[in-house]
Amino acid sequence: MIRLKNEKQIDGIRESCRLLSAMYRELVPLVTPGVETIELDRWAQNWIKKAGGKPAFLGYGSKKNPFPGALCISLNEEVIHGIPSRRKIAGGDLVSLDGGIDLGGFISDQAVTVEVGKVTDTARKLNQVTRECLAKGIEAAKAGERILQIGRAVYAHAQQHGYGVVRDFCGHGVGFDVHEDPAVPNCPHGANPRMTRGMVIAIEPMINLGTGDVEVLDDDWTVVTADDKISCHWEHTVAIFADHTEVLTEDLWV
Repeated sequence: MIRLKNEKQIDGIRESCRLLSAMYRELVPLVTPGVETIELDRWAQNWIKKAGGKPAFLGYGSKKNPFPGALCISLNEEVIHGIPSRRKIAGGDLVSLDGGIDLGGFISDQAVTVEVGKVTDTARKLNQVTRECLAKGIEAAKAGERILQIGRAVYAHAQQHGYGVVRDFCGHGVGFDVHEDPAVPNCPHGANPRMTRGMVIAIEPMINLGTGDVEVLDDDWTVVTADDKISCHWEHTVAIFADHTEVLTEDLWV
C-alpha cells in the first residue's frame, strides 16, 4: 500500500533530508586512500547521533541478519549494501555511500558515488552518466504520470552509453520507513501505479559498466556485479506535489 504524506509530514521528511545531505558534505572529503570503511561508518553514526537523529539503516532487516552499519559502503564492483569493514579504500576506487536518517520518525535516503583520487576515464564517465540517469529519472517523476516513466528514462539514458542497468534492486517509497511502496524500477518492468500528490520516493539508478546482472555475496547483504566490472549508484529522495516535484535531498556532485 502506498502511504501518501501531507504537507506537515513532508516538512518532517524534508528536515531529515537536509540533515542527511549536511552529513554527506562533511563525510565525502573523508573518503580518502588508506581509510577503512568502518571508520567512515563510525564517523557517520556519531555525527547523526550528535545531530539529534538515528541511523535509519543500522539494525535494518531481519532479526537473524540485521544490517550492522549506518552506511552501505560499496567499492568498485560492489553495487549496493556493502558492509563497513576493515577494508581500506585505495586511490582510483569508486566508493558508493548510501545512508539514511530517522529524524523524529521521518526517514531520509540518499546515495552518492565518490571518485577517490585519480580514477580512470572509464570510471569517471560511468559515474557521470549514472548521475545523469538520476536527473533523467527525476525529470520523469510528475504527478499524473506512471511510475515506470522513471525507469524508462533511466534505462534509455544508460543504454545509450552501452551500460547495464540493475533490474533486481530498485528505488522505493520512503518517509515513514526505510522501504515503502511503490517500487521504483530503473527499467520499465513491474507494477505501474500513477504518481500522485503526497508520494515521497527514493529514485536510485544503479548502473554497471558491463552486465546489469548482479549476485548477492554470502553475507546476504553485499550485491556485486555478475561480471566483476565496476558500478555506480546515485540517489535522491523526491516529493511529488500536484504542480511540481521537489528534490528533498541536496545535490552532491563530487
